[in-house]
Amino acid sequence: MGKIVLAAKITHVPTIWLSEHVEKHKGIRQSAIDGLRELGRRAAARGVDTFVVFDSHWIVNQGFHLNASARLKGRFTSHELPHFLFDMDYDYRGDADLARLIEKYGNEAGLKTLAHDVPGLGFEYGTLIPMHHMNRDARARVLSVACDQFADVDENRRFGAAVAEAVRASDRKVALLASGSLSHQFWPNALSAKGLNTVNGEFNRQVDLRVLELWESGRIREFLDMLPDYAERCHGEVRMADTAMLFGALGWDSYNGKGEILTPYFGSSGTGQCNVEFPVT
Repeated sequence: MGKIVLAAKITHVPTIWLSEHVEKHKGIRQSAIDGLRELGRRAAARGVDTFVVFDSHWIVNQGFHLNASARLKGRFTSHELPHFLFDMDYDYRGDADLARLIEKYGNEAGLKTLAHDVPGLGFEYGTLIPMHHMNRDARARVLSVACDQFADVDENRRFGAAVAEAVRASDRKVALLASGSLSHQFWPNALSAKGLNTVNGEFNRQVDLRVLELWESGRIREFLDMLPDYAERCHGEVRMADTAMLFGALGWDSYNGKGEILTPYFGSSGTGQCNVEFPVT
């Protein structure tokens, strides 16, 4: 019987790569890197076989999609921010068996779920940046899951629950990662350079901080009640589908764990970011 042994909401901002590879910006995201590496150490210590990444940068228009390739290898440059994220080599084993199980349980739950084994379908940076730091030796398999920009919160909750069922039906020890921002309002182009390390707007910043406070104090039900409004008013990345999937897998409003903040809240190009682990019982 498989189990979820680690669950986290994580950052994937391209400025992490910039922080490592461009002298002018060296070290600006060290706290984010440290948080991702700590999660990687915890995953290794718990014997994680597969990282399942709810990747809010793999955006689809309908249904629930999984990358079921047995191996994913390539060199990635962001089409969105090629001056921030470029020439990232990667080589990971996928998890076709778990992908097919999630496909089965997703469809049984009435959700259109498709697992793809397609050579041209690589990883997006919502998976690649975290794996670069959490899975540096490529020891664990990597299963990337898309986010549907037109799915509602309840659909994402149900899909997360189906993922948890599939994991239990497998023989895997799994780390579940919701890879995406808190607020997600980029600065206008004219202000983007100046706003590299800040959050766009005090309203967004204050709501993000309140969310982290709710997570730390274990007030998950209150957070879930505000999630639809939060995602809309603070421009949630893909309507915070990754976060709804994560809490769906953890049991939704029956989950009573308290989040542990591993990276202090920070702004990046207008968006709000963090690394937070949610204990799994």
